Amino acid sequence: MAAISTRLYLLFGILLVPSLAAAQSRAFGGVPPAYARYLVDAAAMPAVELYDYIVVGGGTAGCPLAATLAGPGGGRVLLLERGGAPSEFPALATAGGFVRTLAMADPAPESDAPAQGFTSEDGVPNVRARVLGGGTAINAGFYSRAHPEWFRGRAEVQDGEVTNWDMRLVNASYEWVERQMTFQPTVRGFQAAMRAALLEANVTPWNGFTVDHVTGTKVGATTFDASGRRHSAADLLAFARPSRLRVAIRATVTRIITNPIDPSARHGRSPQPTIAAVGVVYQDRLLDQHQALLRPGGEVILSAGAMGSPQLLLLSGIGPASDLSYLGIPVSADIPDVGKHMFDNPRNGISIIPSVPVDHSLIQVVGIPSANGAASYLEAASYIVPLAPALRSSGPFIGSSSPLFVTVATIMEKVPGPLSEGSLWLSSSNPLESPPLRFNYLSRPEDLARCVLGVRRVAEVLEGRALDGFRSAVGSTNRRGAVRRDFRIVGAALPVDWRTNDRALADYCQQTVATLWHYHGGCVAGKVVDRDFRVIGARALRVVDASTFSETPGTNPQATVLMMGRYMGLKMIEERHSRRPVIPS
Repeated sequence: MAAISTRLYLLFGILLVPSLAAAQSRAFGGVPPAYARYLVDAAAMPAVELYDYIVVGGGTAGCPLAATLAGPGGGRVLLLERGGAPSEFPALATAGGFVRTLAMADPAPESDAPAQGFTSEDGVPNVRARVLGGGTAINAGFYSRAHPEWFRGRAEVQDGEVTNWDMRLVNASYEWVERQMTFQPTVRGFQAAMRAALLEANVTPWNGFTVDHVTGTKVGATTFDASGRRHSAADLLAFARPSRLRVAIRATVTRIITNPIDPSARHGRSPQPTIAAVGVVYQDRLLDQHQALLRPGGEVILSAGAMGSPQLLLLSGIGPASDLSYLGIPVSADIPDVGKHMFDNPRNGISIIPSVPVDHSLIQVVGIPSANGAASYLEAASYIVPLAPALRSSGPFIGSSSPLFVTVATIMEKVPGPLSEGSLWLSSSNPLESPPLRFNYLSRPEDLARCVLGVRRVAEVLEGRALDGFRSAVGSTNRRGAVRRDFRIVGAALPVDWRTNDRALADYCQQTVATLWHYHGGCVAGKVVDRDFRVIGARALRVVDASTFSETPGTNPQATVLMMGRYMGLKMIEERHSRRPVIPS
């Protein structure tokens, strides 16, 4: 997700969610969304049912994956989503609801809020999606493809040969997503000023509008259309064949059902699988249990995200044997790296209250200073929020007791490909609870050094003349006696000697670190899954989501996770029929 300071959300109020009927009326003009034809509340599902594919998690990867598997050449598919439908939450429908949605993030396991809050063991607030469409239903809508090196970095050696992603199919899968749910934004106001400020700070060249990852300053795509309505991964479900797809909402998977494989029957991959997935158990909102079982040749695919997928493997006895035994969970497969190698891109930024009214704008313009990976990515957003009580006690807001709203603009940097890593573990057998995890932000000196460079670049952007129109009327006098207008800063201010004092900037990085909601890992490829995203040591079980990434792709991962769902669906259909897929036009 694109970024606004998470800590600000804890100060901002929440809005109540109207009924489903009112939500549909507001978000879709009274017409139910196209995906509604597939929806079933889990409480109305049969106790036992058979499917060719069971996809766990109706999010960024799960929706395009399920839609593809239930399309031409596919089979009967069940998509299980623990949350409700986007149409139940009107705040999700427009960009203006982005802050409100995150403000009402509720950590309670029993809540039906579309965003579930959690705080890492580092003390950094975060959020995970709990709604059909996943992160695409609650994020800031910025869409940009992975950098080419990301795919080359995922080449693996198999039988002495290097195997890469099929880039023809990758590009076709990107294009399929983009035809359905991306748009070129109209850049104006603060975003236009940000574009000029990046170029003034020598984040060049100017690349115009492109979905490609390119060095310099560019405008990326958005998932909000010209009328301001959000398009999420849930919309992609409309491309499934209705007779083949069922989507159960408010369905929480509690474990994967596995059977041991007789050693005499093992064949194929190396290492030899020792267990086979045969289905899943899930519970509905009334806590009644259901089973979804596989037909012969079927598969269970986890697309529950970087927290949900490793958590479910652990709950199913797939993970480090010593940890599972300590928790009293029967061990099905000893895979030591489940839950390990968790990463989150640290974000630091500066928030200001502009001196003039600005439009509400989420991420549209980004700066990519270099192609060598040593520099941070830069982006900005402006948004309207209720004024925090702490700010009412200063300046023109003194004595105000009525609700006040203020526009805040944030310029931020993201450290790409952090080396600092953490882990996730179980503290409860309740699948509704978020498992504890620690990211160890900026614990590696390389990451801290990159943050220092990134924050310094943010400061340079703020120093440029392109943003002068947003400075306050109050200024400070320099040594020559000239008055330079200052920004009204929200939160921590930069050290005065930020140009030269690396230590002070490092302290600033550590004190103000926040998340960009791009956390990943826990089921990393090469350690938990193989090159085809099959769980190592298991048959009929895959993980297809960002938990398999050791590095987040590009400035924002949603484009690549969406592509991944479509890509793997086509590859699995190819395997099903043992022929190369016909790439859709």
